[in-house]
Amino acid sequence: MTTSLSHGPAAEPRPLGALDPRRLAHPASPVRLSHPLVRTAVEVALVVGFFLVYELGRRLARGRQAEAFEHASAVHHLERMLHLPSEAAIQGAIHSAQVFRLANHYYVSMHFTVAVAFVAWGFLRRSNDEYRWARNLLAVQTGAALAIHVVFPLAPPRMFPQWGFVDTMQVYGPSAYGGANDAIANQFAAMPSLHIGWAVLIAYVVARTSSRLMAVLAALYAATTTVVVIITANHWLVDGVVAVALLAVAAWIVPGPRQRVSDDGGTPR
Repeated sequence: MTTSLSHGPAAEPRPLGALDPRRLAHPASPVRLSHPLVRTAVEVALVVGFFLVYELGRRLARGRQAEAFEHASAVHHLERMLHLPSEAAIQGAIHSAQVFRLANHYYVSMHFTVAVAFVAWGFLRRSNDEYRWARNLLAVQTGAALAIHVVFPLAPPRMFPQWGFVDTMQVYGPSAYGGANDAIANQFAAMPSLHIGWAVLIAYVVARTSSRLMAVLAALYAATTTVVVIITANHWLVDGVVAVALLAVAAWIVPGPRQRVSDDGGTPR
């Protein structure tokens, strides 16, 4: 007697090379953009590309020295007409070479270092929504600033000893600029001051998304940066005002992060 081992109808043989329908129903999962490694690579590429475009755009001011000096004369006249504090008088109130050297070191080393640390902190420590908000704020503010750099090249105060300014980086060191024409071209991107603009943006974002202690430290960083760019004669006061105005426009354009509700029902800082 023959015993059948089959408990159901025999499966129809598939032609050689035919696809298994079960594989079509459950395909191999593709690499998702939400995967941490992919997301990190994408963000790094975006940030690096962003800074490269920023630096390339600044160099478009090359060969416009006469225009940059004319604009500086107009800005200097505007500040005097508005009775703004004199940057030369603020600088002249300091009589310590060591203070100027420290300020120069700060100017040379802190700007991009803190900006990169801020982006990394946002990516690693804040929610996706908060990080994207801060990143987009930075992109809008800097993009607008870059457009002004190209359209309105401006020489910094330190290029005008006849108005009482001292180039502290040249006199006391270190300098953020090398020699020759490349350095001069980059120096005509004074309006607006992204040293001040980025520092105030960092303070604003940290105040909205982090602890009170972090907010105080970020505010101190913004205040210190503002003082440094003035006493080193790297920027006019108006440069800082325009940078903060661009941040205000960016904050108005870019939707803010969604409010997260804490365990006790309140909204965290």
